Amino acid sequence: MNIKEKIGARIRELREEKKLSQTDLAVDAEINRGYLNAVEKGSRNVSAVNLEKIVIALNVTLKEFFDSEIFSE
Repeated sequence: MNIKEKIGARIRELREEKKLSQTDLAVDAEINRGYLNAVEKGSRNVSAVNLEKIVIALNVTLKEFFDSEIFSE
């Protein structure tokens, strides 16, 4: 799994834990739902600015975001 896929998987994991749809998260993060979908699939790079928006919308810190088994593989 490459880094884009790992970040996407982590976003999806946290989003599903919080029972949010992609639309809900996209609205909360003020990003396009299609962009979020592509990021979750690992087919699109996420910018640092948009990752920060997503992390804030998920109500986690960057440390919590990257503190996952996904990133130790």
